[in-house]
Amino acid sequence: MTSPSLPTFDDVKAAAARLKGVAHRTPTLRSSTADALLGAELYFKCENLQRMGAFKFRGGYNTLAQFTPEERKRGVLAFSSGNHAQAITLSARILGMPAVIVMPEDAPAAKLAATRGYGAEVVTYDRFTEDREAISQRIAGERGMTLVPPFNHPHVIAGQGTAALELLEDVPGLDYLFTPLGGGGLLSGTLLAAKAMAPACQVFGVEPEAGNDGQQSLRKGEIVRIDTPQTIADGAQTQALGDITFAIIRGGASGIVTASDAQLAEAMRFYAQRMKIVVEPTGALSLAGARHGGVDFRGKRVGIIISGGNVDLANYGRLLGSD
Repeated sequence: MTSPSLPTFDDVKAAAARLKGVAHRTPTLRSSTADALLGAELYFKCENLQRMGAFKFRGGYNTLAQFTPEERKRGVLAFSSGNHAQAITLSARILGMPAVIVMPEDAPAAKLAATRGYGAEVVTYDRFTEDREAISQRIAGERGMTLVPPFNHPHVIAGQGTAALELLEDVPGLDYLFTPLGGGGLLSGTLLAAKAMAPACQVFGVEPEAGNDGQQSLRKGEIVRIDTPQTIADGAQTQALGDITFAIIRGGASGIVTASDAQLAEAMRFYAQRMKIVVEPTGALSLAGARHGGVDFRGKRVGIIISGGNVDLANYGRLLGSD
């Protein structure tokens, strides 16, 4: 079995060049309240303010922009709980190609509506009983479309790394960096950027407490697959890391910590009340993990990547009102 082709920091820089003028250069925000609460200098990279509301646009566009003319004509197929779906669909619309997206039938209504609104054909499935990858491969084969996975792809990973690249340009020499972790695309890309730009920076991934397959994988030294976790962090309901993301994470992450659903809701309330921004549960993983994950970074400079802000308003209201 051959080893997967791993992306490099040069790929991240090339992705940044492709994304220039297409993706938003999202702001890095500060909060004196957050600094006092955690006893550190916190820098929030707001990918909830990215096009289509999440960092996923970076990897989606970077991948589709490298399609051949024939691949563009045949179109793209992706499977996603929501943000990758919207990223691929919007990127396909910008680049003038058809898109089919395989999505769980219980995906947030806002994500389903947005994906259809960007022009994709949506095929739904039951995430607890059906195999999305098998469904996607069958449709892609039948239609001759190119399948773009949500995280385990070198171009996707390189694109996601541009968020950390921008953060580290804005705030050189971070001591710690926390990022949400589902399948590992964002964490992998972040590690590529951090290793090159801030080699002393300790990078941590944060998973839902109910879905800590990445944490288990690091401890065991091999990819651990779990059942679909029950968590409000719908963007991190992955069952396993990919071979490419695991290789990068295993080689560079300082660790993986977890956060409970209650801690995610707490972080969402903090963002809404103190920073006046909308953050989805998965996007709140990084702050919740930094606050409750047991990492001692007092007095240090800490980066927090907010991965997205796509959440149903009704559900958002319920989560903000819960204790």
